[in-house]
Amino acid sequence: MKKHNFSAGPCILPQEVFEKASAAIMDFNNTGLSILEISHRSEAFVSVIEEARALVLELLGLQDKGYQALFLHGGASMQFLMVAYNLLEKKAAYTNTGTWSSKAIKEAKLFGEVVEVASSKDKNFNYIPKDYIIPTDTDYFHCTSNNTIYGTQMKTFPKTQVPLVCDMSSDILSRTLDFSQFDLIYAGAQKNMGPAGVTLVVVKEEILGKVARQIPSMMNYQVHIEKDSMFNTPSVFAVYTSLLNLQWLKKLGGIAGIEDKNTKKAALLYDEIDRNPLFKGFAEKEDRSIMNPTFNLAEGADKTTFDKLWKEANINGINGHRSVGGYRASMYNAMPIESVQVLVDVMQHFEKIS
Repeated sequence: MKKHNFSAGPCILPQEVFEKASAAIMDFNNTGLSILEISHRSEAFVSVIEEARALVLELLGLQDKGYQALFLHGGASMQFLMVAYNLLEKKAAYTNTGTWSSKAIKEAKLFGEVVEVASSKDKNFNYIPKDYIIPTDTDYFHCTSNNTIYGTQMKTFPKTQVPLVCDMSSDILSRTLDFSQFDLIYAGAQKNMGPAGVTLVVVKEEILGKVARQIPSMMNYQVHIEKDSMFNTPSVFAVYTSLLNLQWLKKLGGIAGIEDKNTKKAALLYDEIDRNPLFKGFAEKEDRSIMNPTFNLAEGADKTTFDKLWKEANINGINGHRSVGGYRASMYNAMPIESVQVLVDVMQHFEKIS
């Protein structure tokens, strides 16, 4: 039986994407070749990556606005390094809202001064800092839109006089935003876009080429743009599966269509967390993520019994991250609301028998 997969990533993808990707492993578009073996220089694959790059910009509303979409290697962790390599000349501003932003700050410090303009570390990152000042003499400002581990999410973004860079790894393509406010967005594909193995970067070309240092080719955004995202062999299967997922999203009505579904899923689970006396939400209510609700058992609630119940219900992947504990129900784009209802039913049954 297919499980209800609440894993934080790699995570659930739409069933039709699994089916089409599976078929392509055996025979890609009637070529007599598997998607796993076709040349990345072949016309068949070049059309895949070109469509995927164009569809990203279309869904984000960034066509003809000076942006390029790239599919690169190394995950968001590589972007912690590449962002600073390409943009940090003297000083950069960062907010620290969790594990991943902390790691991004660490990498940026290799290239220049880093100003930590705000942090929520004082409360184990259970909220999003607000009302901070971004120095105008910095090369860029970096933030993390959604914090997978802690279940917090930025609801608004500051207006800046410097380039705005955002790690959107865990909520990319999940909600409507004015994406033109960002100068660079990056995201690992393995949450809302595709399988692990490829990273999306969307960058406004005009912010590049302004640092004095020499940048190694593999680390240079301009090189990847010039080579149409194929400076080296791309992750062919991951890019193809991401394209299938982008096509699925467009059919649903794009980001606006999926945002409505995501909002309803989040409301269903958070309402139960707040209603049920056996559970307590981890993140501050105003900063709760619609992607990664985090919660704990109330004092005295029997963890052994609850764990047994959700496992029996074919639920997978809701154990919280080791730094937070408790539970985390990641509900990315492809998660059906029926699976969220199964979890809510388990929580209500747990209440009845406790």
